[in-house]
Amino acid sequence: MKSSLRILFALALLSAFCSAQTSVALDQWKNLLLSGDAASLRALYSVNPAARILTPSGENTPDDDVAFWTGLKIKTLDIQIIQSASPQPEVEQVVFSAKMLSAAENPPQVLYINAGQYWQKQNGQWRLLAAKRTATSQLEMPTSTSKDLYPASADARAEIKEALAKAAKAHKRVLVVFGANWCYDCHVLDLAFHRGDLAPILEKNYEVVHVDIGQGDKNQDLMKRYQVPKEKGIPAIAVLDSDGKLLFSQKNGEFEKARALGPEALLDFLNKWKPS
Repeated sequence: MKSSLRILFALALLSAFCSAQTSVALDQWKNLLLSGDAASLRALYSVNPAARILTPSGENTPDDDVAFWTGLKIKTLDIQIIQSASPQPEVEQVVFSAKMLSAAENPPQVLYINAGQYWQKQNGQWRLLAAKRTATSQLEMPTSTSKDLYPASADARAEIKEALAKAAKAHKRVLVVFGANWCYDCHVLDLAFHRGDLAPILEKNYEVVHVDIGQGDKNQDLMKRYQVPKEKGIPAIAVLDSDGKLLFSQKNGEFEKARALGPEALLDFLNKWKPS
């Protein structure tokens, strides 16, 4: 048990110390996943010791994990290896981001998932010893929250004032995004705003200001001014006209779980509040 926990801990820390490289075991897993061969996929999981699978809902059995992956009915699968390493002979650790076309729904959906896997060669065959994955999302999920979206030294009031001046000249509106660097969904939302279908609408119609709330102890006067309840979570959004008039404020945590949103919802929101 302690050995398995150390393996899962290693997966969590993998991004801190290793670089990306190819993975023979991951390629084998991917090919079986695309073929839909559940029996062969199940045979990849270690039996002794038993494979351990961590998910957002708790620990799963290998059978549950196979059912999860095959249930997605994946038609295409693009895997980007973020980090990988071979800490000892016949062992592979890999962290990756996957973009897939899933036919589980009609019409098929593009889904994203991040995962880490720990492989070991047993009797000449690669076996999955431990894995950890996120839930699926319709939005790409960052593999790091190191981007300084909310600089601690920023003057939010001055930045909003500057954004309003720019918006007045360019016939735009101001999108005030309350958040913090520690907030994973804040990074999910920012990554979504850089999508090819959203970025042009955002750039043409909005000036964006990121307002840092720290640990819930910064810029609270601005949250109150723009009627954004702190207790409903972040990221939280307010939309201002170029004269500073409040047009929309998030009151019910609409963006708090950004990873659960679809791109269509964000597109509808941006189109709804852009200048007429």
